[in-house]
Amino acid sequence: MTDTSFDLGPLLPRPFGDRESSFTSLVTPSIVPDPGSAGAGSLHDRIVDGTTVLALRFADGVIVAGDRRATAGNMISRTDMRKVFPADRHSAIAVAGAAGPAMEMARLFATELEHYEKVEGDVLSLDGKANRLAGMVRAHLPMAMQGMVVVPLFAGVDAHTGEPGIHEYDPIGGRYLATRFAVSGSGGIVAAQSIRHRFDPAADLDTAAGVAVTALFDAAEQDSATGGPDLVRRIYPIVAVIDADGYRELDDEAVAALVDVVVEEHRARA
Repeated sequence: MTDTSFDLGPLLPRPFGDRESSFTSLVTPSIVPDPGSAGAGSLHDRIVDGTTVLALRFADGVIVAGDRRATAGNMISRTDMRKVFPADRHSAIAVAGAAGPAMEMARLFATELEHYEKVEGDVLSLDGKANRLAGMVRAHLPMAMQGMVVVPLFAGVDAHTGEPGIHEYDPIGGRYLATRFAVSGSGGIVAAQSIRHRFDPAADLDTAAGVAVTALFDAAEQDSATGGPDLVRRIYPIVAVIDADGYRELDDEAVAALVDVVVEEHRARA
């Protein structure tokens, strides 16, 4: 009998295998437009970028936080962008860079972890999750080479050992374990300096959250792409906590109280 089947190559994802635990492999590779195509030169000025995000350890787990501003060129595009997302019950991803691909990567990563858990019947270790995300960043390299760079942070508590951890990445998928804290985005240098002066691995939740909010406030003072708290519209940084109880976000009232303390400290030094 003559085989009439044919292979569509990279145009369609491969069908589901019997025990395929990677969701990402089912929806990649994607077709990337040629950087020399029409309109590519003007696209960069319209790309929405999001900064700044950070993660730091404290006595009982990790805190992940991000400001809310997104920019397009020299214009403020949004003042309420979300840059911190739950990856699963035990971890979070924070994204900086090209906003569209960054948010898509965060959603796909969460789906990847959920798919793995359903297929394998168990959750990945924190290190295994970090490796999966590194592969996704590496697969994004063609887009990064066109200027749509995404540099995430990943943090959480290992579901098997209870050990907290923070992982940072470079644009080509390199993964690095941060022992104390990590930052990403255009305001990252200022945020890192701020955290470095205040970091305490034995700090409680309230103290560590205050350090995170202070770092974002300091970054906003020096970096125009980083947004400070909007006291008029009550738009505050997103501050997420991952500890033995899992992922949760501080509500606006709690973050507002932290912001008030930071504002008073800066006013006293002015």
